[in-house]
Amino acid sequence: MSVVSTENAEHYVWGEGCDGWHLLKDPALSVIQERVPPGKSEQTHRHALARQFFYILEGRAEMWRAGEVLVLAAGQGIEIPPGVPHQFRNPFDREVVFLVVSSPTTRGDRENL
Repeated sequence: MSVVSTENAEHYVWGEGCDGWHLLKDPALSVIQERVPPGKSEQTHRHALARQFFYILEGRAEMWRAGEVLVLAAGQGIEIPPGVPHQFRNPFDREVVFLVVSSPTTRGDRENL
């Protein structure tokens, strides 16, 4: 067992300048740290099987979830049950850093809307 951080975790780039680090990559459980610059967002989508929990570490973000918009600040989180359309957005003036915990993994379980 080894200590994991953004220094040694598998890194990927998504969207327009957004970053992700796989802190735990297991078929049953995924933990990812992500960074979204100001003005960026992900595409609206849903997962058939995965339940997700988004937790803000730094900054603020909006989560559009099935027609409602919720503003999340550092120290706050939100659950997204399977099948619920959602979109993570950063309309604010500084980057947001957050954790996404998914069970099971979202690999192969994403439908863009």
